[in-house]
Amino acid sequence: MTRKREVEVTVDVPQTVTTALADQPVEGRVCLEAGAGVGNTTAGLLAAGAARVYAVTNDADHAELVRERVVRGESDRAAVLEADLRELPLATGSVELVTAHGLFNVVDPAALDAICAELARVAAPDCSLVVDDYEPLPEGAKMRDLFALENAASELARSRAALTFYPATTLRRLFTGWGWEFEREVTLLDPVPWTASHVDAHANVVRSLASALPAELSTPLTAEADRLVGDIGSESVGEMYSIAFRSRE
Repeated sequence: MTRKREVEVTVDVPQTVTTALADQPVEGRVCLEAGAGVGNTTAGLLAAGAARVYAVTNDADHAELVRERVVRGESDRAAVLEADLRELPLATGSVELVTAHGLFNVVDPAALDAICAELARVAAPDCSLVVDDYEPLPEGAKMRDLFALENAASELARSRAALTFYPATTLRRLFTGWGWEFEREVTLLDPVPWTASHVDAHANVVRSLASALPAELSTPLTAEADRLVGDIGSESVGEMYSIAFRSRE
């Protein structure tokens, strides 16, 4: 019987990550965190005994943060790759477990197939895939108004939406269409606690996008962001899910 490797990861791993990985074969596997964010899932994979973790992000600030926060003390087992998920700098069939924690809500629908194609390409036989994301918010949710404002500002500034919340059923159909076999779905959060920090962060995105627009557009966008921050405060609403798959080949 092999002895589980003792690992020490000093970053606090969110409970949502721990729950999503609890039934997954992480120990000794080569893993990919698709859309690394601040590196929470990379930390979770390392803590669970992954042999190697590639944290991929196309955001330079996030890449540096993950290097400093997570990878610095685990450089023999983890690497940050600053790259587009549609063109992964990884060999075909080289990854044994893929995670996408809170990734797809910031992926434009037009990019879905290209990302799925790359994840399928790098997946080894019997590769596991874990996708964690948010259901669309219900009618009447105040956070829904803030997300709509963020999308409006993004459409005006960048000609694309900032956020798209895909139901679990949509992503399940998408990945089964790309050759993955569905295994399970669990609820990670119900409701989702949108804290004052979350509200401020999304309002700041609106303000940043608005700053690139003419005053006749930026002023009302910024004013509405300020109003929503005061109106929302914090809100617990919606659901975060985790769906898991295994490659068929």
